[in-house]
Amino acid sequence: MTRAGGTRHRKREKEVMKDNHITHILDENPIVSLKEPELSKIRAHVESCKACCRAYDAARLSASLLRARAAEAAENSANVNPFFQTRVLAAWRERQATSVSTLRRLWNSTGALVASMAATTAALAVLAFVAPSSDSTNQATAALVPYSAEAVVLDQSDNDQVTDDQVLSALYATDDEGK
Repeated sequence: MTRAGGTRHRKREKEVMKDNHITHILDENPIVSLKEPELSKIRAHVESCKACCRAYDAARLSASLLRARAAEAAENSANVNPFFQTRVLAAWRERQATSVSTLRRLWNSTGALVASMAATTAALAVLAFVAPSSDSTNQATAALVPYSAEAVVLDQSDNDQVTDDQVLSALYATDDEGK
């Protein structure tokens, strides 16, 4: 490109940048994170656009204020009251001691009950598995009873046979009969 062609190209770029304001670039990204090509475009645009120049100046000012405030905060953090850390650690230790003492109090109140329950369970397990009953003559056996359920319920002997009608009438007595 010739010198005249390069000048024309820059003029055309400035005209395009006049229509496209750079405020959206400043709004989307912090000025400290912008790369050199973006910064050069911004600087070229702010030479001809007053509104973008004010926005660029405000962005640079806010970035420098943030840097200064961060440096001041870092400096102040070194000058903290030396007793502050001691008080915080003491409160933390007290809270830890309280939680341990709470568990200790809980164990003191329920420890005897838990221990007695464990001992009872162990004793029952020993009695059930280790020392089973060796006397088999005392074991209960089922006896065969020659009675039916009907005979027991109706209190009838074997020689008196009950018909189905008698059973049903005994079970489902009418209201007149029950009175």
